[in-house]
Amino acid sequence: MSAVDKPKVGIFVDVQNIYYTCRESYKKNFDYNAFWAQMSERYQIDCAIAYAIYRGDEKQSQFQNILRAIGFEVKLKPFIQRKDGSAKGDWDVGITIDMLEHAKQLDKMVLLSGDGDFALLLGHLANKYQLPCDVYGAEHLTADILKQSAAEFHCIDDSLLLSR
Repeated sequence: MSAVDKPKVGIFVDVQNIYYTCRESYKKNFDYNAFWAQMSERYQIDCAIAYAIYRGDEKQSQFQNILRAIGFEVKLKPFIQRKDGSAKGDWDVGITIDMLEHAKQLDKMVLLSGDGDFALLLGHLANKYQLPCDVYGAEHLTADILKQSAAEFHCIDDSLLLSR
């Protein structure tokens, strides 16, 4: 099947969510190269955006450059430490806006996150645009409502995890 014959997909990655849920569930890191290979085999990748937090950390910058080399556009938001010690740094609104902006040009969307806040968005994409959205997440740390809202839920397994 040529790239032209493949369905056009948009990939949206909640990097922090995937990092922490994979570390918590599997004690391993997500394998973005393996994921990209699986996606590009099945789909024509129209857009792929990874949403991350910028902390000025060299190791994180190297990781973000790896994502860019794979083919992801990396969007960064500064890490905000509040006076009370709490922190802020989620991309929920940014991911939502981008998914809505790309909806008309795609055949399918893929969201990597376990955050149940995205369930409403997936329902809207399905109802308004008839656009299926698959979700990839850690089985026990992905919100049930998000799994139910997905066209398909894909549990992250060993094929998508880096071996130590």
